Amino acid sequence: MQTPDQARDLAQDLVARAMAAGATAADAVFACDASTDVQMRLGLLEDVQRSESAGIGLRVFHGKQSASVSGADVSPQGLATLAERAVAMARLAPEDAYAGLAPEERLMRGPLPDLELDDGGDPDPALLRELALACEDAARAVPGVTNSEGGSASAVRSVMALATSHGFCGSYGGSRYGIGASVLAARDGQMERDSASHSTRFLADLEPPEAIGRRAGERAVERLGTGKIESGPMPVIYDRRAGGSLLGPLLGAIAGSAIARKTSFLLDRRGQPVFDSSVSIIDDPHRPRGQRSRAFDGEGLPTTRWRIVDQGVLSGWMMDSASARQLGEAPTGHASRGVSGAPSTGSSNVHMEAGTQSPEALMADIKLGLYVTQLIGMGVNGVTGDYSRGASGFIIRDGQLAEPISEITIAGNLRDMFAALIPADDLEFRYGVNVPTLRIDGMVVASS
Repeated sequence: MQTPDQARDLAQDLVARAMAAGATAADAVFACDASTDVQMRLGLLEDVQRSESAGIGLRVFHGKQSASVSGADVSPQGLATLAERAVAMARLAPEDAYAGLAPEERLMRGPLPDLELDDGGDPDPALLRELALACEDAARAVPGVTNSEGGSASAVRSVMALATSHGFCGSYGGSRYGIGASVLAARDGQMERDSASHSTRFLADLEPPEAIGRRAGERAVERLGTGKIESGPMPVIYDRRAGGSLLGPLLGAIAGSAIARKTSFLLDRRGQPVFDSSVSIIDDPHRPRGQRSRAFDGEGLPTTRWRIVDQGVLSGWMMDSASARQLGEAPTGHASRGVSGAPSTGSSNVHMEAGTQSPEALMADIKLGLYVTQLIGMGVNGVTGDYSRGASGFIIRDGQLAEPISEITIAGNLRDMFAALIPADDLEFRYGVNVPTLRIDGMVVASS
């Protein structure tokens, strides 16, 4: 596996070869990773996997014509062939008025900030085995758990580099660790499954495996004894696991490409209130040890902390260079890039700021409602904002969690849902997208 310096050299070499082959501009991205995964089931070792992968992608321009190619051969001959093929393809491609590299004057300059993305570790598989076993054992020890789908532990090291023909070159490495367990519980002929996991940049930041496993077992047991609820409009509370999914449609709706195509349900809402004034949503690419932290975006532009929603008001759009040109605006440092294809728009670490009420206070006045812990399907229309998803969780009766419930559908329109949303005070940073417990009144719940 290459080091960040070696990855940077490979990307620069490929760009130089593309320019020598006749490109008028080019950028290249190199990515590689090495991972170790250990799976335990019923106390026995089930699988150990060690994998390494690497890929390099090249985007070239011939005037306003462009082409993208990718490959895994990083030998000098492989890079030369890739560059020649890309330039030949670009010469045959149609012109695109918005194609091009990011504005040179906006490129990131100077040293990269230390975002603490890599702890430098490479744990022995034996340690991962111990973590996976401890996690599964704790889950199986919960009364009511009858079977296991396994416990797992993983360690991943990755490197990414980006180089452009107009002056940017950067690279960084990262580490990631994860522990999880999935178990089944049974009672009176009913069987339910649930899981728990935790992922961090630094091994030292992982939760104890016993805590993760115990949570998986307790979640599975809590799902036993399914109740029923009458269909109709009612308050819905999303727990922190499920609530983060509400920000996905928001981020898609403010992507520059969606605005340029006029396919966003928030097309006319920039600078307007979209949420309650208690709601602020932050994109923070510089959070130390963040799951999606990055110093530069997929085009070499610097990243910065941005308030997507500020006290309920939608601030603006996330734009890569192509969508920014199409809209007649400036890119915002939100380009996302893989080894294949052109950059697209993407966020980094996103979170909704905590509110002032506890989750218990948020549900205290609910006579009948729904507490959602899991969502199924992707029934969201990005053009109209219509929302309909399968769900499971718990019935809320007289302000308290009551019996579990599954096989229900919750529906609404995201414009109305966002306007009604109230956050609790229990924000934690565990994922790439983090929210506190959320309450939304007036959603339609349909029970089978």
